[in-house]
Amino acid sequence: MRCWSAITESTSHREGGVLMIENRYINRIIIGLVAAALVFTGIFVWNPDLIKIQAQTAAPEYARLLFPEDEVITIDISADPDEWSEMLENALNEEYISCDITINGETYYSVGIRPKGNSSLQTIARDDTTDRYSFKIKMDEYVDGQTYHGLSKFVVNNMQADATYMKEYLSYDMMNYLGVSTPLYAFADLSLNGEAWGFYLAIEAVEDEFAQRNFGSDFGILYKPESVEMGGGQGQRPNGEQNQDGGQGQRPNGEQNQDGGQGQRPNGEQNQDGTQGQMGQDENQNEKQPSQNMMNNRQGEAGSAQEGEATATDEDADGGFRGGRPEGGFGGGQGGVFGGGPGGGFGGGSGGSSGGTDLVYTDDEIDSYSKIFDNAVSKVSDTDKQRVIKALKALSVGEDLEQYIDVDEVARYFAANTALVNLDSYVSSLKHNYYLYEKDGKLSILPWDFNLSFGAFQGGTADAVVNFPIDTPVSGISLEERPLLNILFENEEYTELYHSYLQNLVEGYFGSGHFEETINRLDALISDHVKNDVSAFYTYDQYQAAVDTLREFGKLRAESIKGQLEGTIPATSEGQSTDSSQLIDATGITMSTMGSQGGGGGGPGENQGGLSQGGPDENQSTPAEN
Repeated sequence: MRCWSAITESTSHREGGVLMIENRYINRIIIGLVAAALVFTGIFVWNPDLIKIQAQTAAPEYARLLFPEDEVITIDISADPDEWSEMLENALNEEYISCDITINGETYYSVGIRPKGNSSLQTIARDDTTDRYSFKIKMDEYVDGQTYHGLSKFVVNNMQADATYMKEYLSYDMMNYLGVSTPLYAFADLSLNGEAWGFYLAIEAVEDEFAQRNFGSDFGILYKPESVEMGGGQGQRPNGEQNQDGGQGQRPNGEQNQDGGQGQRPNGEQNQDGTQGQMGQDENQNEKQPSQNMMNNRQGEAGSAQEGEATATDEDADGGFRGGRPEGGFGGGQGGVFGGGPGGGFGGGSGGSSGGTDLVYTDDEIDSYSKIFDNAVSKVSDTDKQRVIKALKALSVGEDLEQYIDVDEVARYFAANTALVNLDSYVSSLKHNYYLYEKDGKLSILPWDFNLSFGAFQGGTADAVVNFPIDTPVSGISLEERPLLNILFENEEYTELYHSYLQNLVEGYFGSGHFEETINRLDALISDHVKNDVSAFYTYDQYQAAVDTLREFGKLRAESIKGQLEGTIPATSEGQSTDSSQLIDATGITMSTMGSQGGGGGGPGENQGGLSQGGPDENQSTPAEN
């Protein structure tokens, strides 16, 4: 018994020892886990961007359904024929009507739709051969909270001035390639009351859903600076939007919505065909100009106007130029064809009040920046506005720039914008078609509106566009007049950063074959849709010629950028004006073949891919497309 008792006691001690050892290990594990939790908590407290990165990885459902990469979506608009006709007759008012929309077979009721645009809106409005407007679609205009799988608003653009059907798509693709936050986009077949209407590009609106998708739930504030006065009627505005033609959930004619605001279908719907408005072939062939003609000064023509004066017509608000192309291109002042100096380039030098759209600091008064703050995407406080002014002040003096400006993002944006020769933007006298994003007092610039990219802004010779100077990438103004761009050239480190992104495009986007492969992929995707586009601005043969020209333009543009980076081609407008002997020869292509400003608005034989020849109210200015 004693022996058994001893064994039992010994065993009990051993088990107790094991339990004590196990408890010590468990305690250590618990302490370790608690410590790790505290460490991770501290990381996210001190670096909240990590949370945003995780939030960004969860793409919203609408990204997959509305903006697929390799599919053409279908959008059928069901609208009362009389209301639709009245909306088109009064398109410049930009007023919503209620309609039902079926997207890829899924129907939504009481959705707001209205014509949108700027130069494209004006062009179509004065053309009695076509009603092919761009449209804004607002899911919650009449039904509060209604979205398409999380998206409340998107636009469909009509491809005006783009015979390639690809300019805007490729522009966003290039921005996206460099890591710039861009809206989503996809090709779309539109129909009206079951009948084909046209082939469009659908684009995500740059609003709260865009911001959350790109920057996470704790996103900052978006502004859309606009240098020209708002035109039209009571169309949607960034702030204080109100429903038009009926209250929430009601049809414009007063019919009550059924089932929680789901609008009834209109009675007596009639099918409407899209009108045919094909373009004629531009027979003007581009000729190589000697430097003196290509870069000559032409004071008193396009380059002599001041911002906001008579040449800022309804077309000029979106980059238009009426009355044809001046001899020798659009040169002027110190800048040559795509001017790098005051008065140079397209459409005017400095002058007039910008309201802040040039991002030049003037003073600390909020009213001095009305054209920024009046175009805030959401409601903003005076404190929000003062953060922007403080950043602009830092931008003007060049101190603590990286505290107030996202220099890396700005370099990426302007590298892509320069490669695209997208002059209907911040870099011209119009200083529009961009979004300003502010978060915690730091500013960045976001892309919008590229139908006039690839050098389509007001013409110019192929040589001038292909060799557009990378170190003076402005039109009609000097670099100093655009401080957000100018900082890249006042600091050697920033210039190298900007050049590195251009080099990335030369090698990775163009040189790797990505550009041409993307064109080939898109051509395979949309070719039949273009062929069957019932309201096309261009014939199918013109589309094919335009795509071929686009491929060649990309090769030549990349070759010129490469030479400018290496120093074998002058990288400034002054240098190119002094010595044009090394410029890339682009006489083999005709720029208007790809579509040009004012083109795409008439029927066969009208406007023929060239500049618009006038219209009503020549001196009226209208806002940028939004």
